[in-house]
Amino acid sequence: MRLAALFTSHPHDVGETYGEHLGNASGFGARLVLAGAACLVHAVLPFAFEKTASRMVERLHDRMVINRKAKGLASAAAR
Repeated sequence: MRLAALFTSHPHDVGETYGEHLGNASGFGARLVLAGAACLVHAVLPFAFEKTASRMVERLHDRMVINRKAKGLASAAAR
């Protein structure tokens, strides 16, 4: 496999350029870190962020499914 293919194969499989994938994956990752932080705060302070993380994860899931359907990539979920 060529070096360039290591960076472009998966993004191509999900209908994105490398740059688009970098932006989308980074955005998802940052939101997941924030959701994790909300969980940690909630663990110590049960009255804080009661539904924050679950709402964030639900939105991310919905966004991923909508993007997949829009690009006709329902089978990408299996990878």
